[in-house]
Amino acid sequence: MAEQWLADVAARLYAVPFDDFVSARTTAAKDASAAQGQRSRAEEVRSLPKPSVAAWTVNMLASRRPETLRELAALGQSMRAAQTSLDAPELRRLGQERRRLLGSAVKAALAVAEEQGRKISGTIAAEVEETLRAATADEGAAAAVQSGCLLRGLSADGVDLVDLAGAVALPGWEPSAPAPAEPAPAPSGPASSGQSARTGSTARKETGQPRLRAVRQEPRRSTPSALQRARAALTEAEEAARAAAEDARHHEEQLASTTALTDELSGTVRSLREQLSQREQELKAARKWRELAMAQAQQAARAADKARRTEDLARERVLRLGNTPEG
Repeated sequence: MAEQWLADVAARLYAVPFDDFVSARTTAAKDASAAQGQRSRAEEVRSLPKPSVAAWTVNMLASRRPETLRELAALGQSMRAAQTSLDAPELRRLGQERRRLLGSAVKAALAVAEEQGRKISGTIAAEVEETLRAATADEGAAAAVQSGCLLRGLSADGVDLVDLAGAVALPGWEPSAPAPAEPAPAPSGPASSGQSARTGSTARKETGQPRLRAVRQEPRRSTPSALQRARAALTEAEEAARAAAEDARHHEEQLASTTALTDELSGTVRSLREQLSQREQELKAARKWRELAMAQAQQAARAADKARRTEDLARERVLRLGNTPEG
């Protein structure tokens, strides 16, 4: 009962905005301390560590977009099944699907984090992606990220199991043990079912296992051998290399096309600049001719005005002489 209470408190704390965690933890500890006879619970609350920014971002995804993590976990199960059967074509297909899902999951995580008032840097985003990738590689990692109480980022190389020590802020949490090789006989009838439930409950009491270890929804399946995992990782790496080579060829073609266009435009610009330089020289000469023509026009206008005045004077004299008797 106490473990479940602490799990509920942890679920609330690890879903608050990153900068509010410490104050929320202090408030939760005070509430626990105020309850009669619950001072030990307050200490348990205070012992809950603050997560890293990357872990907090994944926790936001778990609390607000849990379907995204469920989709990644289901993909991981399919990939492990394909690894066990050494189904290379299926692994390649699932590898492509994982790249697509990881891309959309990281975008969703960054969006949720920003909604909670924190913008995630590129470095942290890469750690978030690596953590989500680990969730597809290992069943325990999938359970850890879906718990919503992750404390640190996770990493997987596709060969070894993910190190989950201290990764989840649930007291006593650890990956469930692998399922036994020979399953127990199935119960028959209500009585057997009740007996099985009582036996399981008794077993939990005897081993002292806290209820918080039930975070994993399914028992851990037997894992493929190191050689099988290595072969599966090689297949995925080969597919990634082929995809990267194809992407590189695509960009090389774009580079060649862009280079040709740049050369063509550069030639056009040079030609236009030469034409512009020539036109500028012509414009300069035309301006000089215009200034000369303007000066000549002004001089001619003055000469014409002077000629008109001379003409007027001559006409007046003729008129005057024509009116005298001598004339």
